[in-house]
Amino acid sequence: MTTLLVAKQYIKNFIGRYEVYIKPLMKLVLALAALMMINGKIGYMHRLDSISIVLIVALMCSFMPVNFIIVAAAAFTVLHMYALSIECAAVALVLFLVMFLLYFRFSPKDALVVLLTPISFALKIPYAIPLSMGLLGTPASGISVGCGVMAGYLVNYVADNATAFSGMDTEEVATKFRLIIDGFLGNKEMLLTIGAFAVTIIVVYVIRRMSVDHAWTIAIVTGALTDVMALLVGDLMFDINVSIVGIIIGSIFSVLIAKVVEFFAFHVDYSRAEKVQFEDDEYYYYVKAVPKITVATPSKTVKRINTAKKKYSGGQARKQ
Repeated sequence: MTTLLVAKQYIKNFIGRYEVYIKPLMKLVLALAALMMINGKIGYMHRLDSISIVLIVALMCSFMPVNFIIVAAAAFTVLHMYALSIECAAVALVLFLVMFLLYFRFSPKDALVVLLTPISFALKIPYAIPLSMGLLGTPASGISVGCGVMAGYLVNYVADNATAFSGMDTEEVATKFRLIIDGFLGNKEMLLTIGAFAVTIIVVYVIRRMSVDHAWTIAIVTGALTDVMALLVGDLMFDINVSIVGIIIGSIFSVLIAKVVEFFAFHVDYSRAEKVQFEDDEYYYYVKAVPKITVATPSKTVKRINTAKKKYSGGQARKQ
């Protein structure tokens, strides 16, 4: 454990020292991952599918706020859908505008969540997002997670039905709009996922704020079980046919990821917890203080030996 704590301290010191370089690099990697995932799913506009365009936009994102990456990803999505069907682009544009209004109103600081949620679905570990946001965020973070879920399902829905959309005649505009809207908003799996993730975030948030020992660990396990139960109950109610094995395996990996988040964000020693009681003129105070576990990184000392001076002093001694 001491080795892990020392490694954690080294990582924190390294990030603190080179933060001015690490932040743009991380934004560059995140923008590349998001834009390349969009191009891989719905790369219908060949100009945007060029690696040169992706690199240029990603470099721009690296020097801009994180929210700019969301705007760039939404623009790529709408333009690709416009190349497929103007009706798809119109529905996506309206949906993104509504999501942006909700996101910027309630949780504008959770930009990473909106981007990482669709990426986590592509990596088959989506259940790590609600657990992590329950630990690090607030119940309002459920809006950001929900926006990310909707964006991911929208891209997948258009990619799965691209042949049907492109094959319709231009006269069937109303039919195409109805097919897109009903197919997307009527996606029971998407609605179930948003609801299960929101409940998981609230459960994890409430438990990790309790004063009981190992509250974060209890919150992670309880949140994972809540997520699994919500998805399975929803599967039985709406007959969605979700992958039970996939949910269980994904939840196990998500618990491990959440434990890594806990290690870096909240690592305390409950064996040295203290309870303090004091009062003032108006209140009695009952405080539980739990010390953080910290270690000092070993410092290296370099000792230089001046051999030339010793030889010179020895030579003088022999002459005398």
